[in-house]
Amino acid sequence: MLSMALHLRDQDLSLREIASRLDITQGAKRGGHPSPATVMRMLRDHDTSITELGADDAKQRP
Repeated sequence: MLSMALHLRDQDLSLREIASRLDITQGAKRGGHPSPATVMRMLRDHDTSITELGADDAKQRP
């Protein structure tokens, strides 16, 4: 679901549009759509982890 959300974000779609195009594939809410807040959280967490990885790489270089 994250890769699809990233793809849709690259197309400049709003959070609501992204959420409506994603499907939940596991769990009790299977077959539904995530909320825009969930999509925002997922994308923010991804961006944060990428930034932290970049900072870690810079610290390791001499």
